[in-house]
Amino acid sequence: MYTTQWCPDCWRAKRFLRDNQVQFDEIDIEQDAQAVQLVMEQNGGKRRVPTFDIDGTFYGNPSIPELARIVGISI
Repeated sequence: MYTTQWCPDCWRAKRFLRDNQVQFDEIDIEQDAQAVQLVMEQNGGKRRVPTFDIDGTFYGNPSIPELARIVGISI
């Protein structure tokens, strides 16, 4: 999960994942130049967060219902 510290969508996504016991790794794109490049490449040049890399497929700022579907959680 690619994030920033100030992103409210990132906070919501992390809370949702934690509440549903979904493990994830977090990479702050403001602390990692390679990560920001990757996020921009996957999101049409935009620094869109949260961006998820799930088994090599990237999802830029999915809604909570979309994120639930992506990780296989029924809500």
